Order: sequence, then C-alpha cells, then structure tokens
Amino acid sequence: MRQCKGWSVVVLLVLLGLGSVAQKLPTRDEGLFQMQIRDKSLFHDSSVIPDGAEISGYLFRDTPKRYYFVVEEDNTPLSVTVTPCDAPLEWKLTLQELPEDASGGGSGEPEPLDQQKQQVTVDEGTELFTYKGNDVESYVATSTPSGLYQLELLSTEKDSNFKVYATTTPESDQPYPELPYDPRVDVTALGRTTVTLAWKPTPTGLLMGQPVQYCVVINKEHNFKSMCAAEAKISTDDAFMLAPKPGRDFSPFDFVHFGFDNGFGKDRGLTSNKISRAYAAKPRVSDIQKVCIGNKNIFTVADLKPDTQYYFDVFAVNAATNTSTAYVGTFARTKEEARQKTVELKDGKVSEVFIKRKGSKFLRFAPVSSHQRVTLFVHTCLDAVQVQVRRDGKLLLSQNVEGIRQFQLRGKPKAKYLIRFRGSRKGASTLKVLASTRPSSKQPFPSLPEDTRIKAFDKLRTCSSVTVAWLGTQDRNKYCIYRKEVADNYGEEQRRREQNQCAGPETRRKSEKVLCKYFHSPNLQKAVTTETITGLEPGKTYLLDVYVVGHSGHSVKYQNKLVKTRKYC
Repeated sequence: MRQCKGWSVVVLLVLLGLGSVAQKLPTRDEGLFQMQIRDKSLFHDSSVIPDGAEISGYLFRDTPKRYYFVVEEDNTPLSVTVTPCDAPLEWKLTLQELPEDASGGGSGEPEPLDQQKQQVTVDEGTELFTYKGNDVESYVATSTPSGLYQLELLSTEKDSNFKVYATTTPESDQPYPELPYDPRVDVTALGRTTVTLAWKPTPTGLLMGQPVQYCVVINKEHNFKSMCAAEAKISTDDAFMLAPKPGRDFSPFDFVHFGFDNGFGKDRGLTSNKISRAYAAKPRVSDIQKVCIGNKNIFTVADLKPDTQYYFDVFAVNAATNTSTAYVGTFARTKEEARQKTVELKDGKVSEVFIKRKGSKFLRFAPVSSHQRVTLFVHTCLDAVQVQVRRDGKLLLSQNVEGIRQFQLRGKPKAKYLIRFRGSRKGASTLKVLASTRPSSKQPFPSLPEDTRIKAFDKLRTCSSVTVAWLGTQDRNKYCIYRKEVADNYGEEQRRREQNQCAGPETRRKSEKVLCKYFHSPNLQKAVTTETITGLEPGKTYLLDVYVVGHSGHSVKYQNKLVKTRKYC
C-alpha cells in the first residue's frame, strides 16, 4: 500500500480535535515497528492501537475507554481481538464518519478544534461489531473501508484488565499460536497426589518455526479462558516460574497452604533469587499456580491433596511476542487416601506396630467392662513418633513420644478409644503398645534411667579387655550385655540400624553373649554398675549392647557403644 501524506495530515488534525492521537494500520515500516513495540512508554495509557502488537489496558468500573486507529485505503483487511482478564467486558467497534473536506486534495486552514471534535463525536458512526462476555472474541473482515475506527470498552462488574490486538495483515501476522484440530487437555493418569496431563502440540511451532512454549495453570476454583485471566489471580512477582530440569516434572503445590514446607526453591532447583524470595515471603491468597514447561506436551502435577478437585488449563505461548492461546481446559478429582486398617488392641496385651516413613497407623481400644481409667504404655523402638488419643471423638492426648512412656487416661462407661500414631520424617518407625483398664496392671516394660548411654573407660582398655559402666534404677531388673566384632569403618548409619530398642536378646547369637546379672539400688545416685569384658583381640573394634529385661519378659536396649582394644600392650 502507498503512503498518502495529505490524507495522514488531515486525519491527524481531526484526531487532535478528539484529544487523541491515531495511528494508521494498513502498512508499516517493520524496523520502526520492532523498535516501537519494545518501547512500552509509547503505548502506555494511550488511545493508540499499534498495528500488529498486543497492548494491555485497565478499565475502571462503569467508565468506558476508547481506542482509535485509521485505515487509509478501502478494501483493507482488518482483525481486532479483545481479551478480558478479570471480568466480563462489553465492547463495540464502530466506523466513524470523517469531515467531508478531510481528503487528500483538501487545502486551506483547518477548522477550529472544538468544531472538529463536534463533527466527529456527534455522529456515533456505523456499528460494526458488539460483544458482551468474558471470552476471547475477535472481529475479522477481509475488506474494510477507509476511515477512523473506534473501539469502546466497558466493565460493569469491577475494575478490570484487558488486552487488545489489531492488525491489517492478519494472514501474515498470525500473532496467536494456532490450536490443533483437537484442542482438549486430557487426563492420562490419576493418583491420590498426582495428575498427568497430555495435549496435542500446536502446529504453529512445527509448521511455521515460531518459538512456542506451553504454560500450565492449576487451581481449585474454575478453568480460565485466557492466560491474562489466570495471571490476574497471581501476583506480579511470582507469576512466572522456571521450567523443571530435563527429565523431571515440576510440582507447583510445594507450599504452605497445601500442607507442604516452603522449601520450594531449594527442592526444585530454582536459580532465581527473586523467585525464591517471593515464595518465601509472600503467603498465597488463592490456590492457583502457573508453570511454563518448555515445548513438551506431557506434564505430571505432583504433591496434590487427595480427594480434591483441581482445574487444569494449558496455554500455547508465542515466546517472541508473549501472545497466547488457551486450550480447552479440564478438571479432575484426585483419588481418596487409602483407608487405614485399624488395629484392635486387647486389654492388657502388647501389640507391635510398624509405621512407614511419614505414615500413620490407627489403633482402636474398646474395653468390654466399665472402667474408670485406662493406662496406655508406648515404647518407641527407633525414632520418636507423634501420638493422639481420642475418646468417642474427643481429643484427650497429643504429643511426641520417644523411648518408653506411660499415660493415664480418664475412663468412661462404654467408651471407645482411637489411637493414632504418626511416623517420623527420618525413616520407618516400630513401636510396642499396651492398653489396660486393670487398676493393678504393672509396667510391662522395664524402667529406664534418664541416661541410657554406655560409658567406656579409656584408661582401663587393654589389648584383650574393655571396662564399661551404665546406670540402673531402683527396680531390680535383669541386665544382659552382648558384644559383636565390627569393621573399623563401622559408620553411624549402620549403628542406627542396630539401635532398634525393641529387638531383644533373643535376636542375638549365643556366641555374642557376655553375661547377664541383676542389679538395682535404692539410692539413684549410686545406681551405677560396671563390667569388664574380657577375651577380646588386640586392635579390634566391638559393638556393645546392654539389654534390660522386665518382669513380664519385655526388654529394652540401651544406646549401643563402639569400643576398640589397644593394639600394643
């Protein structure tokens, strides 16, 4: 198309009467255009719609906003696309009548500005298109007359963001990524905490060689019809996240309100300090997250809540222009948490319980006879566990337990007790549990001192013996000491596996037994015993264990001890 200097000058004068500056659309200097669209200040809060670039705007409720542009020649193709973000919009496109003398052959002095403004604004022009709603909608015409075009937008619900794109070369521009013939997002796998999504790739990247990436939005409220609508729900600082490392999917729900620690950046390998600080400092106001994953079209969302409905949207994004197209979103409800089998406790009987790492186990105690009090014994074999006790739904107890603990619970006729144990994050847990309503029930486990360490006397070491000591209690108990030769590089992880306090002397070889003896002291200050272990080899490392056995036969192991005999004597 040719440039019409006289026509442009007259049009500019008319638009000055409107108090706005208009821009022609039919042709453009590509180099100038690329320079202009990078300068956001040119289009900030302006009434100009540039040719071939998407602009963003903001509407105050019940306050219309108008944009203008000029088509210089007849039979020009035209495409205008409006994207609502926060709320439904009302918008219309009209062709305004220009003053009769505003032509390429016009001459003479221009009319006063107030008369020009009156000439253009009194005539509402020819209405070409109207729309009301929150869909991304376009006006497309293969041939339009020359003239001044006006786009008027209105938000009646609330203040709102929006985007507008206009072009006179829609066939060649193709600003928005094209959707495949089947634009649906499919759920290909569903678990209790994971959902796998798949979609067909956009032909824009394959056929036209344009840089296209996909962004996935996850939330619990509804699907979004545009990226703009999704980003309106997300604060500016954390609207974008880095893609996961190759071969590893990204989990967008590792944050506080889904029950998870906020180790987001560290766990997922983020390298941007700004993003990490934003997540650590800002609590989320809504359960929505966006992650851009590059050009792959399969993605697994992890760490979701069981039995919860989520909505999933996928957007194809032109990385060069940042324009996007929405696939048809989907939703899915994660599977329910597997129901825990409840273990029935028998009155006065010890039960052994195994709990997976970070897992839970439920026990039920329903005494047959009426009772005034329930005695609960808990013996943790490895790491500490959390215990909760409810009587007919009422919480009676909630605390962490390590070692041997005894709890007295107030009884109630025909009451039922639900006991929940929650495992450690370090590893699996094993424990022994006993519940009894008998008032004379004795402690099934032997009593322990506060300090269960074994002390070795370095000065008493020889090439064939070591001397150790441990504390006792006022109760007369049986103590058995065992030894086992280990390698010199025996580490802490191996020691931890050997530290199961519930594993009794019956699990040891007879050749490892040193001796058993009874010991107690009425004075706790003097409740200490020593033992010299002989028959050892020079320069060897040994693992020593002391077991204390109660009257009922249940045993508890002290903290094991590594000792080494002298190599030269």
